[in-house]
Amino acid sequence: MTTEQQTMFDQVSDVLEKLRPFLLRDGGDCELVDVDDGIVKLRLLGACGTCPSSTITLKAGIERALLEEVPGVVEVEQVF
Repeated sequence: MTTEQQTMFDQVSDVLEKLRPFLLRDGGDCELVDVDDGIVKLRLLGACGTCPSSTITLKAGIERALLEEVPGVVEVEQVF
């Protein structure tokens, strides 16, 4: 992993730590799997993994926050 990739990975991790309490409050969580060419790959855990609203959580919540706070992020994808 290059220094630039590691920096982006660390920045994404920091934003996810800010969001984590909101996910935990609803019985869920997320795991950062990878960041590759601006695409953040997340695994939704707990209640978030089976929730019918998980796509909204991922796109409207997590992705929006990452796009606003981490330069270079272009998309968030859910991995299973």
